[in-house]
Amino acid sequence: MSLIASMVTMSLSAQVNSKRPSLVVGIMVEGLDQMHINQLRSYFGDNGFNRLFKEGVILQNVDYGTPLDNIAATAMIYTGAAPSVNGIPSQEVFNANKGVSYPIFLDPSKIGNYTDETYSPAAISVSTISDELKIDGDGLNQIHSIAPDAQQSIIMSGHAANSAFWINEISGKWATTTFYKDVPSPISTRNYKSPLSSRLDTMSWTPSMAIESYPDVPEHRRLYPFHYTFPRNDIDRYRKFKESACVNNEITSVAIDYIKSHSLGNHQGLVDMINIAYTLTPYEFSRNTYNRVETMDSYIKLDHSLAQLFESIDKSVGLNNTLVFVAGTPSRTRSRRDDERWNIPYGEFSPRKATSLLNMYLISKHGNGEWVKHIHNNNLFLNHKLIKDKNLDISAIRLDVAQFLAQMSGIANVYTIEDILSGRAGERPEVTRRNTCIKHTGDIVFTILPGWVVANSFDDSKKHIVTREASSSAPVYILTPTVEAQTITYPIDARAIAPTVARILRIRSPNAASTTPLHF
Repeated sequence: MSLIASMVTMSLSAQVNSKRPSLVVGIMVEGLDQMHINQLRSYFGDNGFNRLFKEGVILQNVDYGTPLDNIAATAMIYTGAAPSVNGIPSQEVFNANKGVSYPIFLDPSKIGNYTDETYSPAAISVSTISDELKIDGDGLNQIHSIAPDAQQSIIMSGHAANSAFWINEISGKWATTTFYKDVPSPISTRNYKSPLSSRLDTMSWTPSMAIESYPDVPEHRRLYPFHYTFPRNDIDRYRKFKESACVNNEITSVAIDYIKSHSLGNHQGLVDMINIAYTLTPYEFSRNTYNRVETMDSYIKLDHSLAQLFESIDKSVGLNNTLVFVAGTPSRTRSRRDDERWNIPYGEFSPRKATSLLNMYLISKHGNGEWVKHIHNNNLFLNHKLIKDKNLDISAIRLDVAQFLAQMSGIANVYTIEDILSGRAGERPEVTRRNTCIKHTGDIVFTILPGWVVANSFDDSKKHIVTREASSSAPVYILTPTVEAQTITYPIDARAIAPTVARILRIRSPNAASTTPLHF
């Protein structure tokens, strides 16, 4: 009799565990680093990161292939495809014909809502996990995204979601594009009754605990705890706020309002989704290059935000009815180099000067003309029309320019587009090829020596970038009752995350996701 009862119990348990989640919470965290997580675990509470560790799957090393910015990495997670297929190689791309760079999601045919920005997801050339979930729900389920950054919010919402909102850097309002039809009540309420502009000057970012309590902080750094404010007379205050740890609390508050006001996860037979973006990148506006304490404090504050979010989900729909995935993206490159007193070798590479030198070289060989149109984001664009008019072989010109460019100070590696397509570029040629979007790539791609300062564009008003060898991997955590807690240390292809989420939800994978889903 007891055996029968045990078998019935096991059967019922299996049925409960096989139930499909009714809510999906997709969380992207720029700069999430497993090293910092391990260092700070004892400082976290029980219900934030530690809940993910105790109850979820830990993928410690999710590999993006080559270093990608936050936008391209998010696109890879949500589409299950690399830039060569999904069409999103970076947050900013270059139009060689017009000689201008622009945000990858710029769409002048749309109108901004609470903003002058005009965006749409048209540049995403494939479906996303959000799209496939919306299709599975026959359009009756709800899918929303909130992020500090416009383009990340759009990627997470994809083509079919209800809404995608971000913080406008000029007004501080929650903004969107008319591509998406919904303006949820939490957004309207905040924009009209409690705008960020009326609250920001009362906010400040200070340590969460006594400065001496943070690990590995030198004695002399404990004398001056950090304190950042966002006063009204600072024209950059919204941008500073969006890059600070304070923005994560704002994002969490809005997400909780969404879940409550729209009863997300409580629509029978449907699976709703809310996508959230956080940041843990080193604070660009810190007082000096030493910002270890600010970074650790960002993790501690985010842990508190995650605990708040999970508590709200538990009360409204239950984490036992929810699939949560938290995906890190590698941290962005800083625009401030190390202090000169450390004597770290460095130089400055100027795209403007390189373009002039290359043009003079080609003029001496082939006659007058603007042979090199532009250098943008380590991509060199040649004047195809001029080359054609001169009846020259463009492949030969590319090779000649590449050889000349390789001799310039500060240049580490140079590849022609032919090198990339034929698998002769980089230490991992196949990965380099798949992470190259031909539509937006120059004739020649090059890399800069680490430590060198690069003028970001021909516009001197834009900040420079300090080159540094960056990791192309980050951790991912998956929490859902149907999956047992475990840790996977071997490298996982980032393209496998979307089909894995789709498998757990029992929906189609995004249409370009060719990688096999993970089975836990």
